Amino acid sequence: MTEAAKLTCLTCGQTNRVPLSRLNSGPKCATCGEPLVSGRVAELDVGMHNKATSRDELPIIIDYWAPWCGPCRTMAPEFAKAAEKLKTKVRFAKIDTQDYPDISQKLGIRGIPLLILYAGGREVARLTGARPAADIEAFVGQNVSAG
Repeated sequence: MTEAAKLTCLTCGQTNRVPLSRLNSGPKCATCGEPLVSGRVAELDVGMHNKATSRDELPIIIDYWAPWCGPCRTMAPEFAKAAEKLKTKVRFAKIDTQDYPDISQKLGIRGIPLLILYAGGREVARLTGARPAADIEAFVGQNVSAG
């Protein structure tokens, strides 16, 4: 039997089962047709954040940011570069802590930008401060098992 992973569509919220062997072939959501593994950074609301971080079987890294934060804006293109490079290993998303302040309180976020990596329905690791793509890639590599 082919190994598969449950992935939340970060556009419509539908849960999809995707064979791991097909991650490179651009799987799409069965409901809305949007790519499930695109190499782009998805923008989340709290509901989608909670569903993806607790249920997805492919790791997801979330950038907690705000539009007024200079370091957050500086890191955004670097986060996008890492997303493209690691697109079949980890999904990338961001959530605006200004629009959703309760998420900061719930997660004990004291400063932004903050990256939190989730795998298997739990938080795996945190990386604080603006980072270049290479640091983000290394962080993922240190905290996500290959395969």
